[in-house]
Amino acid sequence: MNLYDRALRLIFLTVIGLFLTVTRVGTEHLAETGASYSPVHLRIDNKLASHELFAGAEKGVEWFLRNWDIKGASVAVAREGKLLYARGFGYASLSDSLPVEPYHRFRVASVSKLVTAVAILKLQEEGRLSVDDHVFGPDGILDDTLFANPRDRRVFDITVGHLLAHEGGWSHRYGDQMFMPTVVASTLGVPMPVDLKMIVRFALDKRLHYTPGTGQSYSNLGYSILGLVIERVTGMSYEQYCVRQVLEPLGIYDMALGRNLPEESLPFEVSYYEVDDAPLKPSVNGTGEMVPASRGGNDIEVLGAAGAWVATAPDLMRLLLAVDGFDYPKDLLSPESIDFMTDVYNGYAPVGWMATLTNGSWWRTGSFPGTTAMMKRLSDGTAWVVLMNSSAWNGPEISSDVDRMMAKFIARVREWPEEDLFAYSLPVPVIEQE
Repeated sequence: MNLYDRALRLIFLTVIGLFLTVTRVGTEHLAETGASYSPVHLRIDNKLASHELFAGAEKGVEWFLRNWDIKGASVAVAREGKLLYARGFGYASLSDSLPVEPYHRFRVASVSKLVTAVAILKLQEEGRLSVDDHVFGPDGILDDTLFANPRDRRVFDITVGHLLAHEGGWSHRYGDQMFMPTVVASTLGVPMPVDLKMIVRFALDKRLHYTPGTGQSYSNLGYSILGLVIERVTGMSYEQYCVRQVLEPLGIYDMALGRNLPEESLPFEVSYYEVDDAPLKPSVNGTGEMVPASRGGNDIEVLGAAGAWVATAPDLMRLLLAVDGFDYPKDLLSPESIDFMTDVYNGYAPVGWMATLTNGSWWRTGSFPGTTAMMKRLSDGTAWVVLMNSSAWNGPEISSDVDRMMAKFIARVREWPEEDLFAYSLPVPVIEQE
């Protein structure tokens, strides 16, 4: 597509934008956030990445999908704040042979934790909470009577910062509390599905595995609790606060919390595919039915702040560029907050990220049955996002292979185009609904 054709396309998309707001956002966005108006992304599609400069690099992605039996993927690459590449590979849905486009939405699993960490630090910058605030107890943010009598009094020492840094005192010694709904239900004598507060109550009825702040163990529970903290401090739902105060100010309009069942999937959300011999799990709805983990066997909804976001690769790139510490574009958070998240010598970092190395490489991964996600920031201003609608036989460990794939992809691009594909995501007003 030459520059003249792209200019005509941009004009055309601007004209039809109002129609898109009625058909898509006018109902979907208002229903999710309660807002009376909102901008909307116009589509970035595969045609925009059709460039001979990428031909060799794309062969590596196509080989990767075949080798790992990945059904579909979305890849985005940015340099110096510009989105220079966004393309889908494979299929969003095998049943109807629907190709993946950059506007397709994927579950991002634990990449969600970066959203939550950014929201918490934004609230701290606004003076509405501190990372030193206690979470539980009479002087804690969550001073609910449901949490007032933990078995282990050290619970009252847990701070917001401890949860951000996975230092809250929980480990996976007896399993991940967020993925054992039948145990929680039977222990507490409550019906399924169990909600987050019941899972927290279940955890508080047991002793901590270590004193808060003296150790570190990856905790989905801790980040899910941060979602409750955000709700208590803001008086809004976790999703509403993140959408209105974190995502939309960055021009991100297609991220939302996902649902458990395929029939409840979001518009433009992909289908999910597990490995062939993946075990079935009891339905989280308590029906007794054995179902795939990606289709009701894992409770995506209850994870919330720890792993429930659904996003496009370009939208996740916008988020990454807003917290990458570079001046282009301007970061959403202050330099002090970015340092808190990434300085490995401060006793907390990495916060939100999976790793923040002193060489300037930061990354975040996410993995569910049927989901693989990874985003990375490099010291030279390059950043990439990869979302896949399939899991591999080695589970989360595939992230190392994704990293190698993208290193080869970037190395094979000898020259990058100048055009910023974010220019095709233009905000237009939404028509108010009656």
